[in-house]
Amino acid sequence: MENPEKWMNLAIEKVMDYGPKIIMAIIIYLIGSWLIRKLVGVARKVMAKGNYDESLQKFLLNLIGWGLKIFLIITVISTLGVETTSLAAVIAAAGLAIGLALQGSLGNFAGGVLIMIFKPYKIGDLVEAQGILGSVKEIEIFTTKLITPQNKLAIVPNGAMANGNIINYTAEGKMRVDTTVGIGYGEDMKKAKEVLLEMLVANPKVLKDPAPSVNVEELADSSVNLAVRPFCKPEDYWDVYFATIEGSKLALDKAKIEIPYPHEVQINK
Repeated sequence: MENPEKWMNLAIEKVMDYGPKIIMAIIIYLIGSWLIRKLVGVARKVMAKGNYDESLQKFLLNLIGWGLKIFLIITVISTLGVETTSLAAVIAAAGLAIGLALQGSLGNFAGGVLIMIFKPYKIGDLVEAQGILGSVKEIEIFTTKLITPQNKLAIVPNGAMANGNIINYTAEGKMRVDTTVGIGYGEDMKKAKEVLLEMLVANPKVLKDPAPSVNVEELADSSVNLAVRPFCKPEDYWDVYFATIEGSKLALDKAKIEIPYPHEVQINK
C-alpha cells in the first residue's frame, strides 16, 4: 500500500502544480482562437470595403491568421511553463535564413502587394513598363502578365514593376494618336490642313472631345510636316493609327496635294 500511496501523492502534487497552468492554457487558447476569428473577420471587411484584389485578400488573410495562431501557440506554451526563448530564437533564425534565400522572390512579393494596394494599373489596361508595351492580362503576387501588340505573353516581375516607371495609357480613358504627314512646299498648306481634319472628323472612332487637330510641326528639308493628332479610346488606338495614315494618303491624293518623296535627277553630257 506504501507504493500506491506514494504515487497517488505524487499525482496529486503534479495536478496541483500543473492543473491551474493547463486550465489557464486552455482558456487562453479558446479566447485567443475566438479573438483571431474576430480579427480576421474585421480585416476581411476592411479589405472588401477597400476593393482589394481577391487574390491579395486571401493571401493577407491567411498571413494574418497564421501569424496570430503562431503567436497564440507560443503564448499557450509559455503559460504551461515551457521556456520559449530558445524556440523564438530558432524561429527567428529560420525566418532570416528563408528571407536571405528568397530575397528576390520577397522583393517581387512586396511589389505585388504594393501594386494590388495602390493599383497603378488593373486587368485590361494598356501599360508600358520595363520597356514592354502591352495589355494587362493577369496580376499575380509575384508577376504581372502582359499581352503585347504582337500577341506575345510577357511576364514581368512585380519588384521591377513596382520600382520602375509605369505609363498607363488607359487610366484617363482616352489617348492621342501622334502621326506626321509631309506635303510639298509648293502645296496649299491651309487646304491640306482642312482636308486632313475632314478625314479625321469622318472617322467614327475619333473622339469629338478633345477635338482632333492638324498643325504645322516642322519646316523640313524637302517638306512641310503636319502633326496630325486625333484622340480615341485606348482600345481603338491601333485602328485609328492605321486609319489615319491610310486616310491621310487617300485624302491628299484626292485633293491633288503632293506628298514629297526623294527624286533622282540624271544629267547626260
